[in-house]
Amino acid sequence: MFDKILIANRGEIALRVVRACREMGVKSVAVHSTADSDAMHVRMADEAICIGPPSSAQSYLSFASIIAACEITGAQAVHPGYGFLSENAAFVQALEDHDIKFIGPTAADIWTMGDKITAKDTMKALGVPCVPGSAGGVPTLEDAQRIGAEVGYPVIIKATAGGGGRGMKVAQTAADMEQAFHSARAEGKAAFGNDEVYIEKYLTTPRHIEIQVFGDGKGNAVHLGERDCSLQRRHQKVLEEAPGPCITPELRERIGKVCSDAVAKINYAGAGTIEFLFENDEFYFIEMNTRLQVEHPVTEAIFGIDLVREQLRVASGMPLSFTQDELVINGHSIEVRINAEKLPDFRPCPGQITQFHAPGGLGVRMDSALYDGYRIPPYYDSLIGKLIVHGRDRPEALARLERALGELIVDGVDTTIPLFHALLAEEAVQTGDYNIHWLEHWLKENLA
Repeated sequence: MFDKILIANRGEIALRVVRACREMGVKSVAVHSTADSDAMHVRMADEAICIGPPSSAQSYLSFASIIAACEITGAQAVHPGYGFLSENAAFVQALEDHDIKFIGPTAADIWTMGDKITAKDTMKALGVPCVPGSAGGVPTLEDAQRIGAEVGYPVIIKATAGGGGRGMKVAQTAADMEQAFHSARAEGKAAFGNDEVYIEKYLTTPRHIEIQVFGDGKGNAVHLGERDCSLQRRHQKVLEEAPGPCITPELRERIGKVCSDAVAKINYAGAGTIEFLFENDEFYFIEMNTRLQVEHPVTEAIFGIDLVREQLRVASGMPLSFTQDELVINGHSIEVRINAEKLPDFRPCPGQITQFHAPGGLGVRMDSALYDGYRIPPYYDSLIGKLIVHGRDRPEALARLERALGELIVDGVDTTIPLFHALLAEEAVQTGDYNIHWLEHWLKENLA
């Protein structure tokens, strides 16, 4: 096991990794920008080092600054958290060139899954079901129109280097294709420096189901069931739960084995998530995230396993601490993402926290780096906390979530807490009868 690791991230995920390190007896190093000098992860880590000004490009995204911090502190490995450099193959290669271990998969696996076309081709070859669409990149509008006619409308045009909902446009009919095609290319170029796009059939009422996988890098892998992330706004997840309300044990076993077999074949190391659209009892691969997910706590809750701990074990050369047969689902878990945003337009709302009180009690977990007096900087993502509940079944988890939201106090800034109070009153949320389009329609009707 490592003696000391550096955490190349900030906020609640950095604090999450610090806690796992402390339980394992591993020293932790927090890096921070000048805007985060008073952040909780900086206070809680064993060591802290400033790596630059507020701009992410000059701090949290700076290869040189992070590598220098490793060399100064003697950190043997880097945990990337999620976001920032967590899926940057060039960063992983740079660490390897300096004999620093990356706590995650290889640069080659990150590169393969980071390009949507290559990822889809790879998964097809590994037996993972995919959405019907183009065989590769679509270079011209004429090609796009031909593929649209072959696949059948509606279709979705996606930037190959896309993510977070950017570079994705829907063409409902052939008449929409020209604008959607050029718009997706322009957005991909602006956001990712790559205007290549591909086309897939646009499913009308799918759910978003993702499978948590974990490999030891030596040809062994397991799956830890699914998460349902169908409540989304602009392709960004808002609420996640495990297990999925619509997934039967038979479906779980079928798709879980497909996914674990696939990552085992490529000797995948560490945590990964294979994401699907799910409609009419069929799974369609959309992408693989080669990192820890924001919503990983719901999986931890139903299996009683610390996924960060497993990441550190595998990266240090140790085996997984569990087998597939030992993974048994216990109860139901739900996570809601608390953002510093002003409703109804979800405008970021940085500022000073005048009062913060985290809910507690049986089956309640609050992952947040907030504290009384903390000033949320305007430079980063607006996620300020994740409220996770666990119950014996879904109704108990929902009741526990409602109770915990009532106890949660975040004063001084606007947050999305009222959104979840309203959503929990909806029958569709209570029954789990929704798809990836449901929340967008609800928001138009209720928060317009």
